[in-house]
Amino acid sequence: MTIHSQTPRETVEKLDNYIVGQSEAKRSVAIALRNRWRRRQVEPPLREEIAPKNIIMIGPTGVGKTEIARRLASLAQSPFLKVEASKFTEVGYVGRDVESMIRDLMELAINMVKREEKARLEGLAEASAEDKLLDLLLPPGPSPEDFSVASVDLEKGDEKELEQTEELVAASQKLENSTREKFRRMLREGRLDHREVELSVQESHSMPIVEVMTTSGMEEMQSNLQDAFSKIFPKKNKTRKMKIPDAFETLTKEELENLVDMDKVVKTALQRTMETGIIFLDEIDKIATRGGSSNSGGPEVSREGVQRDLLPIVEGATVATKYGMIQTDHILFIASGAFHFAKPSDLIPELQGRFPIRVELNSLGKEEFVRILTEPENALVKQYVALMATEGIELRFEDGAIEEIASLAVEVNEKTEEIGARRLHTIMERVLDELSFDASERDGGEFVVTAEYVRQQLAGVVEDQDLSRFIL
Repeated sequence: MTIHSQTPRETVEKLDNYIVGQSEAKRSVAIALRNRWRRRQVEPPLREEIAPKNIIMIGPTGVGKTEIARRLASLAQSPFLKVEASKFTEVGYVGRDVESMIRDLMELAINMVKREEKARLEGLAEASAEDKLLDLLLPPGPSPEDFSVASVDLEKGDEKELEQTEELVAASQKLENSTREKFRRMLREGRLDHREVELSVQESHSMPIVEVMTTSGMEEMQSNLQDAFSKIFPKKNKTRKMKIPDAFETLTKEELENLVDMDKVVKTALQRTMETGIIFLDEIDKIATRGGSSNSGGPEVSREGVQRDLLPIVEGATVATKYGMIQTDHILFIASGAFHFAKPSDLIPELQGRFPIRVELNSLGKEEFVRILTEPENALVKQYVALMATEGIELRFEDGAIEEIASLAVEVNEKTEEIGARRLHTIMERVLDELSFDASERDGGEFVVTAEYVRQQLAGVVEDQDLSRFIL
């Protein structure tokens, strides 16, 4: 079963390996991902009528919105772009325009398809690089064909001499082939790694950087200018001496670049962007007009302008890129925001209608923090154990210590700002501050973190009412 045809249940199981809780959000993105595959199985023209059901994830910071999107990117094997809505400005203002996200998504797709093509052609490139390296080590001698032309002008008396010459050349070539194969075996076994060869490589040319600082919509001009300069200043070849492994790597890269068909890459990337592209639009609440009014101060006009610029992109528009025209009708948009000071209903009605699925993510408590510290494949406890192992220290956390860290994280979140699981990073750093500083001077051995040790390290923080002075 391929990644693209994973069932929603399988997608949720994979997300569970990294993200604790938030089952409703996981279900929504898993269904949306599966619907991309389902739509491609539908016969046209109905296929073109099936639009993606865009999602808004609502919840405080640090509860897993961005992490869900980040992990979804690796599962989807689709062009995926995470972008903050607050970086865009209304057309006519200085800043990035909303169409730039589609151009960025296309660039990501180009790189993704190019990597896949290189992985597919790697064997051919390595074989070709190996032959070129053997040519440098053993320049080829004359072949029997080199003597076939000379035989036309020879008289009958010289035919015997010609035959003898050809036999000598054939024997020489056979010996050369035998020597070449011997060198090939030595090369593969690494017995020639100490030798140096002279190789003609392309000299990296420092390109002039062109920055276009003007109103939005001019990023494409900057890209086109840089492409034009790359053609005006062609790359030059330079002869360099290098070791056999470095020469092999350089030749393999050159062969890969020559083997990759960029026309095919661009065509595939265009199709993949339009059919399976995903854009994660973070901080969408920052462009909402609070209370639906534009008279509350601040750059409200620009905020509503950004929403109106986003509307045709989300709804379905055609965006011009240097690789061709991209239709956004079937790109999946996943928006997220904390919505502390604004509500989803503060977005303009037209944009609200383009995000029919709304998922609310829950705040995290002590139980979730304990699981976050221990269960995921990239759990914080596992990270610190691995870091201390590099110093020869066997770091171990008692269950009571982990519960104490989780309890304190909840307490600090309640008394100061609610930043969710991100609080665990700062608390863990403070708990292990002394060990991290002295680890390189210790003689190794085991270090056990107990509940008492956690309380001791954080005693000053607990006693001080203004906890924000110590932890974020």
